[in-house]
Amino acid sequence: MQSRVFSAALRAVPPSPLRITRDNRRSMAWHCNGTTNQEMVTKLKDAGILASDRAEAAMLAVDRAKYCHEPDPYLDRPRRIGYNVTISAPHMHAYALSILSDQLADGAKALDVGSGSGYLSACMAHMVESRGRVIGIEHIPELIEISTRNVREDNPHFLKEDRIKFVVGDGRLGHAAEGPYNAIHVGAAADTLPQTLIDQLAPGGRLICPVVAIEGFQRFQDLLQVDKNADGTITRKKLMQVSYVPLTDPSTQLRN
Repeated sequence: MQSRVFSAALRAVPPSPLRITRDNRRSMAWHCNGTTNQEMVTKLKDAGILASDRAEAAMLAVDRAKYCHEPDPYLDRPRRIGYNVTISAPHMHAYALSILSDQLADGAKALDVGSGSGYLSACMAHMVESRGRVIGIEHIPELIEISTRNVREDNPHFLKEDRIKFVVGDGRLGHAAEGPYNAIHVGAAADTLPQTLIDQLAPGGRLICPVVAIEGFQRFQDLLQVDKNADGTITRKKLMQVSYVPLTDPSTQLRN
């Protein structure tokens, strides 16, 4: 269920601190290739995509090569990890971590739906620090094994501290046992915004999820930001147009 992103063209201007404009959007996405993790992160920052110092520190601390086992792991494009899923392009990870930066504070709890390779879950774990907790959920057991092995080879203390935990389950239902969550990231496109995940947000929490939208004969996906206010009310905002694999069941995913 990890995202397979083919387009990051903006549909709307994301909120501060990203400060993305229509004029510079094409120059930023897809041009942040690196030969090292440091070079990749530096280019994402220089492009204005990686807009949080804490998100930058996380992407420096979590080596993408430990999660992407193909040649040239620092290219700014999605890469296959098996089971008809991919690890997202680095610029999409940078967007996600920047958008969720305030919610991924020290001691926060986060849910990564469609955790795939474990990369984004590990970045989240770095941001919530030792008092925090990140749950990565996947419906393919083999991906749980892969992501656990990746984290063990990159940042084993995340597992030793129980700062990160990978579980097998239907991400569309979330993981209520560990909730509520300050931050929820969904790495696959839902037909409709999952109310179950909104219910698992803590007050002050934020969810980002790609959701299918149809206008006339056009079918596309909007990355939606959902904020739960202190009084429990919900605010929704369209951030950008994206393209992710569907949020679906295991048999459909493997068949596709």
